[in-house]
Parts: sequence; C-alpha cells; structure tokens
Amino acid sequence: MYRFLLSRQWVILTLVGLVLIPVMIKLGFWQLHRHEHKVAQNQLIASSLAAKPVPVTALTAPGRNLPHHDMWRTVTATGTYDTAHEVVVRQRTAADEQSIGYYVLTPLVLADGDAVLVNRGWISAGNDLTRFPDVPPAPKGKVTVTGRMMADETTAFSGIKDTKGLPARQVMLINSKEQAKRTGRPMLGGYIEQTGPEPAGGKPELVPEPDHDSIGPHMAYAIQWWLFAGAVPVGWIILVRRERRDRAEAAAKEAAGAEQAPGGPPARETEDATAQNATA
Repeated sequence: MYRFLLSRQWVILTLVGLVLIPVMIKLGFWQLHRHEHKVAQNQLIASSLAAKPVPVTALTAPGRNLPHHDMWRTVTATGTYDTAHEVVVRQRTAADEQSIGYYVLTPLVLADGDAVLVNRGWISAGNDLTRFPDVPPAPKGKVTVTGRMMADETTAFSGIKDTKGLPARQVMLINSKEQAKRTGRPMLGGYIEQTGPEPAGGKPELVPEPDHDSIGPHMAYAIQWWLFAGAVPVGWIILVRRERRDRAEAAAKEAAGAEQAPGGPPARETEDATAQNATA
C-alpha cells in the first residue's frame, strides 16, 4: 500500500524534509536569541541614559576598552578642543536615516593632558569627497561637553571596513587607539557622542538618542521558522495520503476496465470472422 515511499522520488523528498526540520528549528532559536539580545540592549540603553552623569574619567582611561555595561552612560568632560587633529568619519547617516555625510571627530584635551574623542555631530558630505569638508568650527577656549559614552568601533563589531588610502583627515572608524597613534597624545578609550551644549546654528547636527523602544521582528521570525518546521511533517503526510489515494483510484479504474472487457475478442471482430467463413 505504501511501497511507493521506497521510490527514488519519495526517498529524496523524505530526506529533504528531515534536513529542513532541524535547520528551521535552529533558525527559529537564532531569531529568538536576537530578540533576547535586542531586549537586553534596550534595557541597558534605557538604564544608562537615565543614570546620573559622571566625569568621563570615571568610566575610562587611556588605552582602556570601554566595558559593554558602560555603553550609553552620560558623561561630562572639560577641556579644550584640539582642532589641528580633527578628522571626519565617512559614510555616516543623518538623523533622517537617509542622508549620507560625515561625523566630525575632535579630540578634547583634558586638564591632565590626556584627550578624549568627541563626536560633535553630523555634516553633509558635499560634492567633493576627496578633500576635507568645511566643518563648523569647534568652540574655542575651555568647554564642558556632555554626551553618551561609546565604545571604540572595530570592523568586527560594526561591520564597517577600515578602508586605507583615504583623503587626508578622513577615517572610516571611530577608534581612540588609532587616533592616539595619529596625534601622539594619550587618548581615553572609547569616545563621547555629544548631546550638549547645542552647537551654534545647529551644525554639526547632534547624533540622536538611540532607539530603545523597538524590539524588532525577531520574535515573529522565530515563530515563523518554528511553524515552517511543523508544517514540513504535516505537508509530508498530506502528500503521502494524496499519493496513496491517487494510486488507489488509478488501480480501481484499471480493475473496472478489466472487468468490462469480454473474455474473447471484441464483438465486431467476431462478426467479421463469421462473415468471412460464410463467404468461403
């Protein structure tokens, strides 16, 4: 009755189904883990933004990697801007998430001589990407900056390729260690994403607060993958029953056709044979 399952076509179909089920289950758990990571990150961002501001030196030091739990903490720093070593970070998106331009990255020299990188905000790229853009000047003299503490960017973490051979004073990644080599000055690990004071004329455009409300579609995707995994055996059973029914109907029609046919030759052939004998 089910011998057709041993056919090459059905063996391949069954093996494909057996492979798809664990793959889809694994993909579902992958999306679940992404959902959990997003929820945890949202909680971290919310708690960090709500925490009381602290001096930047309370969270980081020269050459130190910023711990993940200190990300987005509000910090303050007082010093003078070193505009001679100011750079721009290429391929960055404005608050509208569409316009591409630069982040303005300026070292702020603290009272002890150490420096911390400050992302002063976003500017338009302009038409000539081969030259240093017109950057709104940084405030002169001693200033106090408030902002979110961010970890150094790396290609592995950000996915941004650290392209070499860029025009002068242009970089792809915000990395304190690289800027420390370039400036020859001790640089605090990580950087400040400025939130205050508001720059004159609104330029550079301050980086907006990160979204920590949306959890994304990962949980829905996880459920979809698990539903797909459950649909595979159900679909296989439906196909097997349909194949069995079709084969049974075909066999029944064949048997019915055999019963309707007489044991001897058809009637027309018998009449022709009788006529030929009479003529003879």
